[in-house]
Amino acid sequence: MLRVVSWNINGIRSPLQGLACQEPSSCPTALRRVLDELDADIVCLQETKVTSEHSRIQDLYGDVLTEPLAIVEGYNSYFSFSRSRSGYSGVATFCKDSATPVAAEEGLSGVFATLNGDIGCYGNMDEFTQEELRVLDSEGRALLTQHKIRTLEGKEKTLTLINVYCPHADPGKPERLTFKMRFYRLLQMRAEALLAAGSHVIILGDLNTAHRPIDHCDASSLECFEEDPGRKWMDGLLSNPGDEAGPHIGLFMDSYRYLHPKQQRAFTCWSVVSGARHLNYGSRLDYVLGDRALVIDTFQASFLLPEVMGSDHCPVGAVLNVSCVPAKQCPALCTRFLPEFAGTQLKILRFLVPLEQEPVREQQVLQPSHQIQAQRQPRKAFMHSTRLRKSQGGPKRKQKNLMSYFQPSSSLSQTSGVELPTLPLVGPLTTPKTAEEVATATMLEEKNKVPESKDEKGERTAFWKSMLSGPSPMPLCGGHREPCVMRTVKKTGPNFGRQFYMCARPRGPPSDPSSRCNFFLWSRPS
Repeated sequence: MLRVVSWNINGIRSPLQGLACQEPSSCPTALRRVLDELDADIVCLQETKVTSEHSRIQDLYGDVLTEPLAIVEGYNSYFSFSRSRSGYSGVATFCKDSATPVAAEEGLSGVFATLNGDIGCYGNMDEFTQEELRVLDSEGRALLTQHKIRTLEGKEKTLTLINVYCPHADPGKPERLTFKMRFYRLLQMRAEALLAAGSHVIILGDLNTAHRPIDHCDASSLECFEEDPGRKWMDGLLSNPGDEAGPHIGLFMDSYRYLHPKQQRAFTCWSVVSGARHLNYGSRLDYVLGDRALVIDTFQASFLLPEVMGSDHCPVGAVLNVSCVPAKQCPALCTRFLPEFAGTQLKILRFLVPLEQEPVREQQVLQPSHQIQAQRQPRKAFMHSTRLRKSQGGPKRKQKNLMSYFQPSSSLSQTSGVELPTLPLVGPLTTPKTAEEVATATMLEEKNKVPESKDEKGERTAFWKSMLSGPSPMPLCGGHREPCVMRTVKKTGPNFGRQFYMCARPRGPPSDPSSRCNFFLWSRPS
């Protein structure tokens, strides 16, 4: 049996904190425990968000791939990094030593092929320019491994796995939808070319599209669900079970829907912010697709693992009724052959980045060095003499008295023309009073000050009470009469940065009374 698993891990270090793993991510056995828990011969990971040591030189903020994540005992690994943005996207494939591939390749177009252990079979890509192919493969979204398999009848065949992380189409960025559809087109062309060359093909990973209404928690509320370009592309790629008489029969099949055609609420991705996973309110974006003959003849199971935590996606996988014939040697793309892990000495030029220098003026270049020094010396002498004149000339400024800052400025009255009010004297000059008169005046002043001090004390008390009382209590939602949670608008627009209150319960089906109600209230500015 051959067991394959795919998982969008949302950062390769994310599942190391949640999947029965107590060691830090730097521990050599941390990732090994994650892979062993998944219990698969081939594990395909998406959105690793790591970069190679050489790529990190261009962007110091990228999470560099370390040896404990790259080299795992009992496995051989293959990584594809984003070349356009460090610490972004990225896919990785971990194969057990018993399933070592015979060839491996990064990307779909062959632009980054090294001609050493590559897979080949690209098909006719004349509709793409070389620059477009380079851009489509520059985000590290596809990784291919080719294996030798043996069927129950003893026949050896070729199986190519395409580990893919398809782009997300941001509604606010139309160019990303174009990028996504062109990536889909390139993926289909490469998969069909491999199939035409005689290899079985499995496409697995995050396709970032919920194909059917049954694969989405709230498809009825989405406008033109069936008309989405991504869903139309999947219609052309796949053939539905029992739809052999349809107008178009795709070359591939959705293995999960082939074995579980009526399974409801089979979701693989949930919103973390709304807590939708608690009530299983999500969508199915992760797939294991195979060519029709492979799925019908060899697929014994196709499954989801929603109980596995550590990401906003859950793992998906399949079991094939075939055995893998391991290669004697790993392909050249294997991570252990990277210079930083191969034990070879690195050249210092790998760590040097050319800096953009300002253009030197032609006049200065043509001048001899002794003339330039002669020009610099008079300037130094001029600066020295200027400092001496400034320090010697003029009277020294004395330090001002603090009381001088509280006297009315004469310059202000002269320039502005506004007459400043005269301050009244404290009192007229009087002759010294007797002791009895002083005591009587003191008693009268104290009587007059008593009500004023009480008022001031009350004001101060009210002020500090308002300051130290803490935040105001959360309003209660209308559906459950429970305290709300405060959120902040992060979408660009007129309300960006504003805060509002909403129901604290997790998002779920509208018919479920235990799910979030539709309470909404803007927060008043403080």
